[in-house]
Amino acid sequence: MSSTRPGPVILIVEPSGGSSRRHNPELAMLYADDLGVTRGDGIFETLLVRDGSARNLERHLERFAASARMLSLPEPNAAQWAKTTAEAVADWVDSGGDEAACVWTYTRGRESTGRPTGWITVKPVSEKVLRQRREGVSVLTTPRGYSITPTLPERGAGGGETPPWLVTGAKTLNYAANMAALRYAAAKGFDDVIFTDDGRVLEGATSTVVTVTGKTLRTPPPGRDLLPGTTQAALFSYAGTHGWTCLEEPVDVTDLLSADSVWLCSSVRLAVRVVRINDRQLPETAAVAGIRELLTAALS
Repeated sequence: MSSTRPGPVILIVEPSGGSSRRHNPELAMLYADDLGVTRGDGIFETLLVRDGSARNLERHLERFAASARMLSLPEPNAAQWAKTTAEAVADWVDSGGDEAACVWTYTRGRESTGRPTGWITVKPVSEKVLRQRREGVSVLTTPRGYSITPTLPERGAGGGETPPWLVTGAKTLNYAANMAALRYAAAKGFDDVIFTDDGRVLEGATSTVVTVTGKTLRTPPPGRDLLPGTTQAALFSYAGTHGWTCLEEPVDVTDLLSADSVWLCSSVRLAVRVVRINDRQLPETAAVAGIRELLTAALS
């Protein structure tokens, strides 16, 4: 990676007009009544920028649109967001940037106007992320603190339907609990967390959990109370055509401890190996090198 680390590139997206414009990162951008700030009422996506392009673009566009539908936001114009992303990445490369994180943010907008707010930021991949790619992460398994009831009670009008306010499958701006969990883990000497529900593995604070046993990849099924992972989807799509069995099925904590290796998959970190779960060290076996090659091929 280049030693050049320019400042962030920000482009404002006008969801209603279809235009975009460059924004000075040293100047204020949001109004005080933007519901993304005051209520966390909005969505986001984070993409990896590598070799001058945003990776896994179509999967991110699909999840972005799905998240908007769950929050009843106006549907984002995929062509506009893709075009503005390309412009932001080109500006980033022109400024001397190399590998980066590209973040899309889309909020319900100002309470006083009701018009959505959107912007794209491109910034360097952090040293912390680079270190975790190299060294792996230690994780604390912990209850998420709440359980999801996926359907309304079977009584009266609407019984048995999915509550329309259940948006756990959307990538919303409300990550306060996830960030608090990461701070708690750090205070205990861990890098990350894996959320569980009565022994059932859910997901990482900002990642999807994947286990490797022999030639089989497993991940907890997305939907209901789990965010679909774009990086995990790319991995499974590639691995499934290269001799691997890829399963979306329930995973327990005991499965983590018995697997050949455990990985946390996310857009910018890509796939980082879990080297310790609670007080249990997970040794690096001879098979890990092959897994790294698979992950690199699938996610690069």
